[in-house]
Amino acid sequence: MNGMPDPARIRKRTVTVSGHVTSVSLEEAFWDVLKEIAAARDLSINGLVSEVDATRSGNLSSALRVFVLSELLTGKPSVPE
Repeated sequence: MNGMPDPARIRKRTVTVSGHVTSVSLEEAFWDVLKEIAAARDLSINGLVSEVDATRSGNLSSALRVFVLSELLTGKPSVPE
């Protein structure tokens, strides 16, 4: 390895979603993009994850991956602001 983090490595993080603590497992690359989106919206990761959580119908990890993909493909917000 070259000392750089593996973007495909799964990383489990504890987040607070609408006042409830939960764990979310995502690839490092998804966490990196979520941090960028949150910063651009002047939100914490918890705030952004809570917005995605409020609109999801399935698994939170999957919803976050689809959210990131949508943001990257369209450049348009996929969560109501």
